[in-house]
Amino acid sequence: MRKRFVAAREDLPGAAWLARFIAGRHEAEQWYHGTGREAPPTAVECRAALLRHMPQLLPRYDDACVLVGDDEAAHRILSHYRPPPLAFGCTQAVWLGSDGPALVRNYDYPLDIVSDRFESTSWFGREVIAKAQRPWGGCLDGMNADGLVASATFGGSPAQGLGFSIILMLRYVLETCSNVAEGIDALCRIPVALSQNVTLLDRSATYATVFLGPDHAPAVSLTRVCANHQDIDVPAESAAAAESVRRQQAALQALGDPGMTLPRLTAGFLASPLYSRRQKAPTVYSAVYRPAGLRVDYLWPGKRWTQRIGQFEPGAYTHDYGDLAD
Repeated sequence: MRKRFVAAREDLPGAAWLARFIAGRHEAEQWYHGTGREAPPTAVECRAALLRHMPQLLPRYDDACVLVGDDEAAHRILSHYRPPPLAFGCTQAVWLGSDGPALVRNYDYPLDIVSDRFESTSWFGREVIAKAQRPWGGCLDGMNADGLVASATFGGSPAQGLGFSIILMLRYVLETCSNVAEGIDALCRIPVALSQNVTLLDRSATYATVFLGPDHAPAVSLTRVCANHQDIDVPAESAAAAESVRRQQAALQALGDPGMTLPRLTAGFLASPLYSRRQKAPTVYSAVYRPAGLRVDYLWPGKRWTQRIGQFEPGAYTHDYGDLAD
């Protein structure tokens, strides 16, 4: 199976963004309405929630709403407020040794759902490089010009609540925060819709993982590895939980190796058990964020695509995933 990726610069959402939104409108509606959720809030309620919890994003949200026109459903979708339950597999680790600090992560998800877009934006005058995800503003992981890195994984719990998608919360952190302490403060005060883990790292090598969920208070941890659960001693009650624990333990073991280097750690993320070849949720891409150098490497086996704050280079790459396992 093949998938094409693009790297593009788009300081603010405009005509090009609108064209992408229109083309992906059906997919965006499927994402927002999903299954297993109550009726969505009104557009007025969605905007009020943004105003209360992430007011700095409101001008950009209003701009996007103007672009799509008088469209109640679109305005709801663009708010990212009360999205449906989604589960995916990811692993991420903080490296503090030579060539660090760095955050290494794998993003595992169905290939046909993940956006093709890596982008550089400047919504408020500060450049952000991120793996974008539709419909508007979403970031799976990213870094800003102050050297703050944020990356999310699913937290493992089926709990749902009145909150926002993590991909918009990451956008908010990257747009408004300069360091880990500010990122923690933001994440801990914004209501989240689903169970999520966010790892933060800045250029000073300060790091933290914030365990979020609609059914519990945020918890801040100095664990350097997280996967898709929120307790390192979680019982393997399901295949997904057991796999999450296995990936976390593999990454922890790698970090504990006294001979470990960043290149070796990165290579480990491109191999089993951290790298997924499952058709249901393969590793779509890997990333190595280096905040001290304002650099990120997006990786696939045999391919390294480097981008830098201030030197973002548009381009395209098609990766052949080969035959994936059932």
